[in-house]
Amino acid sequence: MTFIIIALAISLQIFLSVKKVSPFISLLIVAILSGFFLGMKPLEIIKSIETGVGSTLSDLALILCLGAVLGKILESSGAAKKISATLINGFGIKNIQWSLLLTGFLVGLPLYYNAGFIILIPLVFSIAKETRLPLLYLVIPMAASLSTVHCFLPPHPSPVILINAFKADLGKTLIYGLIIAVPAIIIAGPVLGTLLRNVKIDMVGLFASKEDIPYENLPPALPSFIIAMLPVFLITSSVISRSFLPAESLVNKILAFLGDANIALLLAVLVALWYFGLHSGRKMENVMKWLNEGISGISVILLIITAGGVFKQVLTDSGTAAHISSLSVQWHLPVLVFAWLVTALLRVTLGSATVAGITASGIVAPLLATTHVSPELLVLAVGAGSVFMSHVNDTAFWMFKEFFNLSIKQTFFSWTLMETTISFIGLIGVLILNSII
Repeated sequence: MTFIIIALAISLQIFLSVKKVSPFISLLIVAILSGFFLGMKPLEIIKSIETGVGSTLSDLALILCLGAVLGKILESSGAAKKISATLINGFGIKNIQWSLLLTGFLVGLPLYYNAGFIILIPLVFSIAKETRLPLLYLVIPMAASLSTVHCFLPPHPSPVILINAFKADLGKTLIYGLIIAVPAIIIAGPVLGTLLRNVKIDMVGLFASKEDIPYENLPPALPSFIIAMLPVFLITSSVISRSFLPAESLVNKILAFLGDANIALLLAVLVALWYFGLHSGRKMENVMKWLNEGISGISVILLIITAGGVFKQVLTDSGTAAHISSLSVQWHLPVLVFAWLVTALLRVTLGSATVAGITASGIVAPLLATTHVSPELLVLAVGAGSVFMSHVNDTAFWMFKEFFNLSIKQTFFSWTLMETTISFIGLIGVLILNSII
């Protein structure tokens, strides 16, 4: 019955979206109705709404707002155009997908998916404008890199938690994860992006300005790259310091503070406002206009993502995960396939990849004591399952849809298909490695 209710809830959300009901309103309606039909009491639903709003905003609010402001500054000042022109000249238009794939991979290693995504969005829009190439053709390789790194490779939260839960070796997990990640990124990135080349998307939105700054008036390439990548540098330094410096050392504490995603983005915004604005002779009121436009442009998207977080929280608090756990003991499958399938079901029902992976770890961890399966491959099997079929209860689904002005159908046939491709390739890679090692 639980699965039927969830399926009906998802169907209702899709129906309301097709009828042009605002996702912010429709997601809240669907979340409340789902809670009632899943047996939750009114006060429990209210508590889930409050928790969902709080947990979503605490993780995303500042990152999205500061990232949007940074992106708006880079776009309005011409820095994003300069960066894209440099990449196009360096790689050539024929290889631009691969340059975005590599950029997404390098940015995705130290950054959470959301932070990496919001930093790279203005770059994708700028390249699409300069080359007149389809938006999905360009964004899919970048998004595939970010998502694959997020689910397979430490130091991202989910792989690290799973490594600890399964007592896996971090080095082996990283090596196996890289072996699987490379084909997953290529197939779910440039290959899929090429297949979606003919999908038509209106170039409107926060980073799709029609203003065209003459090339000779663009800021220099080096400071444009440095300021755009400053959050990546700071966060990477923090990750490295945690690995090689004593926890109580002063340098480690300073880098840990500066490497927090919120602090790193704030510093990048301040530097960008000064260099591209005040230092370049622009008035304070014009500089602050960039800031206001960035925040106002992200507001509706932030509300939609928050409503998606409420839907996810209602499903989590209703006991859906426990229901799947009780069913799992009845299945008789190979351990790695079982781990992937349980995680995939949790991902479809709960929405969050990290929550699905953490929940699945408690279900499959006891199997390590009774089987000879590699704990490192078990980490990767769960990681692969955690990105299966992202849809309307996943905040990343709405982020991708709204930033790129996609319809529900287009989002399913781009974002959801990309995530599912990564998941299946990950499972196949795990099974192949299991037959070799």
